[in-house]
Amino acid sequence: MSLVVQKYGGSSIADAEKLKNIARRIIRRKEEGDEVVVVVSAMGDTTERLLRFASQVSKCPNQRELDFLLSTGEIISSTLLAIALHDQGHNAVSLSGAQAGIRTDASYSRAYIRAINPQRILKELKKGNIVIVAGFQGMTGDMDITTLGRGGSDTTAVALAAKLGTAICEIYTDVSGVYTADPCIVPEARKLKEIDYEEMLELASYGAKVIHPRAVELGKVYNMPILVASSFTEETGTLIHEGISMEIQNKVRGIAHDLNVAKVTVVGVPDRPGISTSLFEPLAEAGISVDTIVQNASVEGITDLTFTINRSELGRVMDIIKPISLSIGAKDCIGDATLAKVSIVGIGMQNTPGYAARMFRTFYDAGINIEMITTSEIRITCIIKEEKVPDALRVLHSTFDLYED
Repeated sequence: MSLVVQKYGGSSIADAEKLKNIARRIIRRKEEGDEVVVVVSAMGDTTERLLRFASQVSKCPNQRELDFLLSTGEIISSTLLAIALHDQGHNAVSLSGAQAGIRTDASYSRAYIRAINPQRILKELKKGNIVIVAGFQGMTGDMDITTLGRGGSDTTAVALAAKLGTAICEIYTDVSGVYTADPCIVPEARKLKEIDYEEMLELASYGAKVIHPRAVELGKVYNMPILVASSFTEETGTLIHEGISMEIQNKVRGIAHDLNVAKVTVVGVPDRPGISTSLFEPLAEAGISVDTIVQNASVEGITDLTFTINRSELGRVMDIIKPISLSIGAKDCIGDATLAKVSIVGIGMQNTPGYAARMFRTFYDAGINIEMITTSEIRITCIIKEEKVPDALRVLHSTFDLYED
């Protein structure tokens, strides 16, 4: 007998029939002799609907109350799945994140897990129950409910798997694994049998939606292998783990894209000490993350400063930055919400020259203009116009021969 932690995403349990199908999958695993802990997301678009309701009540909902509201989506999923399991003749118990012993800090809407006390889970397993845990949530030391941010159920599952000491964490979703590119855009995209934590973290951080970046980070820290597979088929998925061979002919492992990108340019900024601080400190205090930052060379003491953010934050950022720009003597502040990121990722690139040049030449030949560039040791990211993303993915996939195993 072994202990298994599985996670099912919202699309996997979007309606009653899908819930019952997932219950049957879980029962098969239980009947094979395993103890099973299941983490669930909210059903379908429940979280989005709750957010819309909150926005109709208030333009700026209280963050504590909003977290409490959003946590109910996963509570509904976990209880309905437990009911389905009971109906099919198996004992099950649903637990909220707090009941499962998940303790977090008090950063509402983006809380971090500080500790897990799994005693209640172990107690229920000892009784022979299948344990269903509401993902995406935890509780502070003051017993307030918090949420872990969008995609947080992945993080819940990996954290529980690490704490319970399972051999693997299984993430089930509506895709059959990790692909070399989005197969909806690149039909030739190939599913990877395995991928390294670092490569997966870069892909997830720069647009691949198959798993949340924080879950990959936890997997790497605790050396917890993560299987990403489909909840609708028995097809073999992709294993995320340590120790993938670097000695492979093609050093690019995958291409990610992110449409949630906006650019802000502060035009005609006086080039003197303290200007960057006056612009970026207020953004940090407002909880806004800034990605790529580019400052042009100064001409006669004047420069332009450009940075990228999540497109959803553009309105808030402009409200903050425009008054500051005027106060420091800048000429203008311009926002652009028509951009996207396209990234190539692969560990082997760090020791092999020429990948940036090939990427830039591919874009040039395809008539795709690069607005900004950012890199890490294993990633090259270009900011381009959103409308060019499909062309960019297809030509890069061909250039780096990613259709070949």
